[in-house]
Amino acid sequence: MAGVGLSVGAVARRLGVPPSTLRTWGRRYGIGPSRHSAGGHRRYDDADVARLELMNRLILDGVPPEEAARSALATETGTLPPAIPSLAGSAKGRGGHRLTVPDATPATRALARAALAMDTPTMRDLIGGALRRDGAERAWQELLAPVLIGIGDRHAATGAIIEVEHVLSGCIQDALAAEAAAQAAETPPLTARPVLLACAPEEQHSLPLYALGAALAGERISVRVLGARVPARALGESMRRLGPAAVFVWSQTSWTGDPAPLAELPGSRPPARLIIGGPGWEDGRLPASAHRVGSLPAALAEVRAALGRA
Repeated sequence: MAGVGLSVGAVARRLGVPPSTLRTWGRRYGIGPSRHSAGGHRRYDDADVARLELMNRLILDGVPPEEAARSALATETGTLPPAIPSLAGSAKGRGGHRLTVPDATPATRALARAALAMDTPTMRDLIGGALRRDGAERAWQELLAPVLIGIGDRHAATGAIIEVEHVLSGCIQDALAAEAAAQAAETPPLTARPVLLACAPEEQHSLPLYALGAALAGERISVRVLGARVPARALGESMRRLGPAAVFVWSQTSWTGDPAPLAELPGSRPPARLIIGGPGWEDGRLPASAHRVGSLPAALAEVRAALGRA
């Protein structure tokens, strides 16, 4: 490494992480640049970069950042691993092989690498490109859900990368909501009665709602996404106000899947089709009128049937 060392931007490109992440590591864990340029700017020397690369490798292997920084700082300079030649741009080669994605493809590997590096611009580009190219249903089935499953499995096994799941989920939700809004603005809905999408009370995993909402908007179906943690009373009031053709309720976890509030939802003329999705529901106690679905295509089929568009 020549002269006065590398800037934060150059080191960020080598590691495949945002510059803001390096600054946070420096402030929070004391693992930052140790040199200065002639103009007083802080610069990273070889040992600084090697420590950061070691820390980054440990994080990608599931070690919490604080512990990874402590290990990197405690490692003697002479025993630090050799510097990686270059990792320009996104996090190429940095963790894609460490995340098991079901039926991995080049697209899922690219999104997994960007997610593990918390590379928000690349994640947004990949997700937005897939939605525009393939539509919401295919993008969810073939790209977004597999990567989310891989990250969820890794977290369940190690307790790590919850921050990765949060950042990726935020990017996906923003992209799906934007896609639904763009579809509705470009081609107004053909249906008079909307479809309501809501999470069960206390359920916070709302991404499936946004995926279904974007897919329905692409089919010119009017939709209202009520989001996470929707009380039964609020859902009932929405049904009375909007007279929906169908109501989809999602439960991800067993402690949110109490079916009792579903039986108390108001009736309507013509009746709204009740569709429920997610692994949290107790099958034996579901209302007789409920249509249970296990996938996005199945949910779309039920909505089409409710609208007479099967």
